[in-house]
Amino acid sequence: MNWQMLTLVGEDQPGIVARITDALYRGGCTLGETSMIRLGGNFTIMMMVDGGRSEQALASIITPVAEQLKLKFHLDPMHGGLHQHRVPNFQVRVNGADRAGIVARVTGVLSACGFNILELASDVVGDSQQPVYIMTIQGYAEVDIEVLESALEQLESEEIDVHVSPIETLIG
Repeated sequence: MNWQMLTLVGEDQPGIVARITDALYRGGCTLGETSMIRLGGNFTIMMMVDGGRSEQALASIITPVAEQLKLKFHLDPMHGGLHQHRVPNFQVRVNGADRAGIVARVTGVLSACGFNILELASDVVGDSQQPVYIMTIQGYAEVDIEVLESALEQLESEEIDVHVSPIETLIG
């Protein structure tokens, strides 16, 4: 297959997903994996797209809709790799005062344990006087939960609250 990574970014508004996916469908494209999320007041889409077309042909399908919606877009050729992902076996929830380095500290400790991050989402809540950083990470590690919990304990002294829980996925 001729996969392209399509990335779109722009101000959040109703109908973005419907209009972009309709244009791709009508253009004969197939979607692989996608990730779509609001970040601040913007909406970001990353999706694997294949239409058996060149990058220029795919761009001609997206350009009219992206311009109407005032979205910036980018295309990159990529290897598909569908159905080859690990299933996450742990979820990590993080809460702490928002400050520089919190993501680096938590992910550094997890990486040292062999934890492979499969998905990370974060938000800043509270107010400008007392912002709170909330992060949810799903990933895979071959170590026991106790190893992860023990490694993450060092973050308590930095007032970063971290909880690890197993993810039980039923595949049937």
